[in-house]
Amino acid sequence: MLEVIATLPRGPVFLAGETLCCNVTFTNSSADNQSAEEVLAWSSVQIICQCTVSESRVQLPRTTALSTEEASTTGCETSFVPNKGERGLTVLCTKPKILFCDLKLAPGATRTYQYEEVIPTDAPPSFRGQAVKYSYKVIVGTQRLEKTTKMVRVPFRVLVLFGLNDISVYNETEEIAPSNPFLNNSRKENSVLDVGLQEVISLYFIFIFNTDSYNIANGRGKVARFLLFKQAYKLGEDIVGMFDFDVGTVPCVQYSVTLQSEEKISEECRRKPGQGTAITSYVKHQEMCLNTLRTHMNIPIPLTATPGFMTDIVCQRWRLHFEFVTSLDKVDGPESVPADCEEHQWQGANTLNVETMVWDLPIKVFPTNPIHASSVTLMKTSALINMANG
Repeated sequence: MLEVIATLPRGPVFLAGETLCCNVTFTNSSADNQSAEEVLAWSSVQIICQCTVSESRVQLPRTTALSTEEASTTGCETSFVPNKGERGLTVLCTKPKILFCDLKLAPGATRTYQYEEVIPTDAPPSFRGQAVKYSYKVIVGTQRLEKTTKMVRVPFRVLVLFGLNDISVYNETEEIAPSNPFLNNSRKENSVLDVGLQEVISLYFIFIFNTDSYNIANGRGKVARFLLFKQAYKLGEDIVGMFDFDVGTVPCVQYSVTLQSEEKISEECRRKPGQGTAITSYVKHQEMCLNTLRTHMNIPIPLTATPGFMTDIVCQRWRLHFEFVTSLDKVDGPESVPADCEEHQWQGANTLNVETMVWDLPIKVFPTNPIHASSVTLMKTSALINMANG
């Protein structure tokens, strides 16, 4: 029995532009020394990205996708079709890399090969929306002599930081690099991960020092003032804001804040001209606030979410969705408690005449360190197949 195992040693999350490393191990698990050795004709590895869409909402232009036949011939000159059996359309197919030809394994023998491939910086991110889905896999194809091709599929996730160009511009040249006679001056080039994290931090700091104050009002007056300490966040961060109801003239009974993403299909890909935007809600903070002077909210951004991005098919943006329930009548609060009174009870009104107002505040969500995102993912880092003799 021959086993083929493909493993992603660093984890299943990568930043576009990084080098993906996959270890492929071939093992002849026959314990009987009298068994014949296993012979494999070849093995090849490559990366594909499949795009799956809701046919009731999206119609893809012919130029944005590769059919099964095209994917097998466009940069994929092997005898197996990597997207065979996959749903959707292939939007990315890297050139195949051959691991070996004519491999012989004696009973109990094991051979491990390392596959490395750079994920294109212009690749779409991994995304599971209501109308569009982008999914990545490492495909390992292996064939015995005169047998059918067997494939191992290892799914992984890609985070994209748009604007990340050639990393050579981030590496110091010898002319401008500082020199120290007491140190080894060998130049160390930045990795794509280092550059990507630097770029996230640079973009991040553009927004975090801008504390914004918003006056929330309706036709009857001012409801509250909302303070948001920054407008840009990374995956896994908490969105912290403060409400000041003391400045309001309209009594607010309850408020809620929901973290939402907007999935908007491009006009040329919409199935219907008047098609709306799909909204996905993630985390909700809700609080009763009648007679409250000040309070705050704290909403975590899931590490499993997809940062804002745009492709030829879909655009995703992030926002905070606010709902305020205000009273149409004046609500008297509790009276001041006398100093000599130990207990004081206030009974609110049984019914209130209320109305609801909504407000959407756009925010920016950037990728985080892919190693951090790997710590919470449910994706497996390895896959295995058994190649029977039949």
